Amino acid sequence: MERAERGSWLGLVALAIAAFIAAALTATAYWPGLMSWDPVRQYGEALSGDITDWHPPMMQWVWRGLLRLHAGPAPMMLLELVLYWGGLTLFAATMWRRNRPRLAWWLLACGLFPLGLVLTGTILKDSLMAGALVAATSILVARGRRRRAATTTVAVLFLFFAAALRFNAFTACLPLLVALLPQAWRRTWPRLGASCLVATAALMLSMPVVNWLIGATRSGVQLSLVIFDLGGITKYSGINVFPPELKVADAVRVNHGCYTPVKWDSYSDWVDPECPLGFSAWNDLPVSPHPYASWLRAVLAHPFAYARHRLVHFAINTRLVPVADTVERPVPAASAPNVWGFHVTDNPGLRLLDTLAVTMAHTPLGWPIVWIALALGAVIVGRGGPNASLIVPLALSSLLYGTGYLAFSVAAELRYHLWTGLAALLATVLVAGDGRAIPVRRLCFAYAPTVLVVLAGAGIRLFAR
Repeated sequence: MERAERGSWLGLVALAIAAFIAAALTATAYWPGLMSWDPVRQYGEALSGDITDWHPPMMQWVWRGLLRLHAGPAPMMLLELVLYWGGLTLFAATMWRRNRPRLAWWLLACGLFPLGLVLTGTILKDSLMAGALVAATSILVARGRRRRAATTTVAVLFLFFAAALRFNAFTACLPLLVALLPQAWRRTWPRLGASCLVATAALMLSMPVVNWLIGATRSGVQLSLVIFDLGGITKYSGINVFPPELKVADAVRVNHGCYTPVKWDSYSDWVDPECPLGFSAWNDLPVSPHPYASWLRAVLAHPFAYARHRLVHFAINTRLVPVADTVERPVPAASAPNVWGFHVTDNPGLRLLDTLAVTMAHTPLGWPIVWIALALGAVIVGRGGPNASLIVPLALSSLLYGTGYLAFSVAAELRYHLWTGLAALLATVLVAGDGRAIPVRRLCFAYAPTVLVVLAGAGIRLFAR
């Protein structure tokens, strides 16, 4: 008995050491933390305390607290790494205690996902959100059937923290939050439906409530999605759907020069020259038309143009169609210029991780559409299995979050799909370790979408040459 207990503890220690080494690799490669344009702006707001809602105020508020420990990006990077690798270690350790050592190591190895290795060394809301979701998932696994109120509360807090970091994060949090609810709340379909509605509303309120509590200044960031969609509808319908108050002559022609299905930035106020239909034009109006009313009228009047715009962008966002690195590099390679002089120094570790992430991005393993398909397969196969209570929520989290970009996306950066890929990978490993014989017909049905999107993506790339 003592030998078995000693072996168990040694295994747990080995898992923790392996996670620490992996985290240290990222930390040393990207020290003190890579800062692109977004975190440069966020850090400035954290320093001054003058926080806007252009980027999630929750992150600036947390960063402002971390400044008491140390200036610069390093504390935020370490927080991302602690959440990411700490959550994965707890996840793996739980499986080790359940006498699943091989599965434990495979789950921990999911953290070596090249996109995760790079982005946890980059200061990003996506990385912090993914870390919070990993932490919540690990607590969901560790609590097992005990369902203690304290551990459940901590997991729920992590989910609401994640929901406050991206306006579309509620799609990722919902399945995990529902899985944390008491069994009685989801025993029947009506109860499950009611629980999902209440949970969705609560998660969607997380960001605006946090922004209000922090006292963040409203920036009009919601215009980015509205303008992007109006631009797409105008492009594909050939009819101007922008508000007449903008008073732009031949708006269809003007929009043709502004619109690109890749991202909304061509309408922003940081491009030169600015688009006459863009952000500044809306803000300069004496009385701005309600953006959501303009959006709804345009969508209802031209649903097919809206659908075409969204589908084309989704294909780019999920890499069903290729995106040149000159347009959207898979991962950032250097910090943006900043007045504080924070930057990452070129080193072998950085070059290694960057090469791994960029190489993966140019294979089907780096296409979010493949991760979404894998998540769908895990939902289908995982149902009814011994780990269904974990596999299904985790796979649904990946699936809903990834497909949610069909409606909510304004850009095509791969970082948006860090959680999509990691959650799909974890769910797939759990399916593989389920230890039950799955009928071949069910496997073929479940993973046919994965095969189809790989073939479609490969065919598109072949003919695009």
